[in-house]
Amino acid sequence: TKAALDGARQILMERFAEDADLLARLRTFLQENAQLAARLVPGKESEGAKFRDYFEHTEALATTPSHRALAMFRGRNEGFLQLNLLLDPDEKPGDAHPCEAMIADYWSIRDAGRAADRWLADTVRWTWRVKLLTHLQTDLLTQLRERAEQEAIGVFARNLKDLLLAAPAGAHATIGLDPGLRTGVKLAVVDATGKVLDHGALFPHPPQKRARDASAELLRLIQQHNVELIAIGNGTASRETDKFVGELLQAHPDLNCRKVMVNESGASIYSASEFAAREFPDLDVTIRGAVSIARRLQDPLAELVKIDPKSIGVGQYQHDVSQVQLARQLDAVVEDCVNAVGVDVNTASVPLLARVSGLNQNLASNIVAQRDQAGSFVSRRDLLQVSRFGEKTFEQAAGFLRISNGSNPLDASAVHPESYALVEDIAKRQQRPLASLIGDSAFLRSLRPNDYVTEQVGLPTVIDILRELDKPGRDPRPEFRMASFQDGVEKISDLKPDMVLEGTVTNVTNFGAFVDIGVHQDGLVHISVLADRFVKDPHDVVKAGDVVKVKVMEVDLERKRIALSMRLNDKAEDAARQPGGRAQPPRSRRNEGKPSARGRGAGNGAQAAPSTALAAAFAKARSDS
Repeated sequence: TKAALDGARQILMERFAEDADLLARLRTFLQENAQLAARLVPGKESEGAKFRDYFEHTEALATTPSHRALAMFRGRNEGFLQLNLLLDPDEKPGDAHPCEAMIADYWSIRDAGRAADRWLADTVRWTWRVKLLTHLQTDLLTQLRERAEQEAIGVFARNLKDLLLAAPAGAHATIGLDPGLRTGVKLAVVDATGKVLDHGALFPHPPQKRARDASAELLRLIQQHNVELIAIGNGTASRETDKFVGELLQAHPDLNCRKVMVNESGASIYSASEFAAREFPDLDVTIRGAVSIARRLQDPLAELVKIDPKSIGVGQYQHDVSQVQLARQLDAVVEDCVNAVGVDVNTASVPLLARVSGLNQNLASNIVAQRDQAGSFVSRRDLLQVSRFGEKTFEQAAGFLRISNGSNPLDASAVHPESYALVEDIAKRQQRPLASLIGDSAFLRSLRPNDYVTEQVGLPTVIDILRELDKPGRDPRPEFRMASFQDGVEKISDLKPDMVLEGTVTNVTNFGAFVDIGVHQDGLVHISVLADRFVKDPHDVVKAGDVVKVKVMEVDLERKRIALSMRLNDKAEDAARQPGGRAQPPRSRRNEGKPSARGRGAGNGAQAAPSTALAAAFAKARSDS
């Protein structure tokens, strides 16, 4: 008899667990009501200290932000956290689960005092705990991870776009400094086009302390090459180097030269790359890094395209997401940015040309080879002489390739060669030379776009062409501006609450923005203190590369964490009074994605369970526990 009952139970459990409609109801119920609970793995407290914010953490599954979800998944993967789904934060092993009541109600199983009722209730319980609980929990956590990964990839893509479209300093002779202590400060001098003119190393810092010699050498290079900008990498010894350069410029006010701190993320990756070795075969790896820093100031886009986007370091848990999806989306962002700005075909590098729509590494190499062999291109049509550059490729790429001072002034604009006939028709009908149309805003505004619409060219295209003629080759990037770091603030221990500092936004995440304030550790401006108004998305307020003013709210030397605020009227002492010493978000956000109070709302899952005798019994069992 026992064997028969066990067999019958297995059959019923299979039937209960494989009902698609029931599974959908349970999944929806858990999605809407479950709490994600993270707990410390016993004995791992000291090793997993970086995850201590999640040692006893519970929050609604449906509103868990991507950054916290990925942090908890990382903690679980590294063996420090356990993750479970609960309907009540105080739920204990053995407690009746509301989903058991849903299963019983779905199959009309009730406790009517019959002999089989207890056996059926046990079958329902076994179905949930053996068949469904682990399956649904794994399924929902996988969905959460996929959603979090997509959001993280989106954040990385937006940050990368902001960084690639950062303001270029322009064509100025520049010195790039790659700071260091023991190995010295590597330097490279490049001219306005990025060509390397000189290079070397300075040793102004300990242990050598040859500041006088370093000053004399740097002064000589500035004067010899008429240097206007000094780009200082923001890595090790950057503040010491910044101070050293600042003192030199202050001592020689006649120099027409400015210093700028530059984000050097990825410079070391580039300097050791195969492309850098081909570009500078005779330069040491460290000098290549200094060249990259200098060029990055002149034109961030042209230099950053040489680096794998994943190495630029503006992501949110970038190593925890699908690397294939990440690479695909980042490559699309790079291509979009390059196309938006346009590329001068006579000066662009192979990596930059390869990112143009319709081109690839081989075609880009062929373009540069043709340029080196036959000289500068004078017309876009000359590109058809490049090996493997056919009409189809020309159709895709020509509008993004620029030729300055060529035979046709339209070649320097974003007007596609297919539309040249339209512009020529406008010039002919207005009885003006084609070149005179370009930049004549008053005249172009007087034209009626509808007059030039044809079967082949629609009104939106005509409007775009007239706009491009007004400002040919317009650059969508903002004007160049730089942050000024405060003297005397060079390391995290120099920070004091309520200090107001200027810094550069280095990374924007879903929970706030990181700002470089010149102490070798970026500070965090939480989303709640980005502005005096409610902020739903930090990207609506700041973007990577922005120069902002921030106030120091809290400094955690042990964990090297700096809490900043862009609400300059905030007081650090007010933030310190909050639980945990952290500034709290505005009331409207306080419970968004946070642990719910005990027995409130979704945490009390029994409220949403079916009202049956068995459900009542389960509810009673919970209330008695």
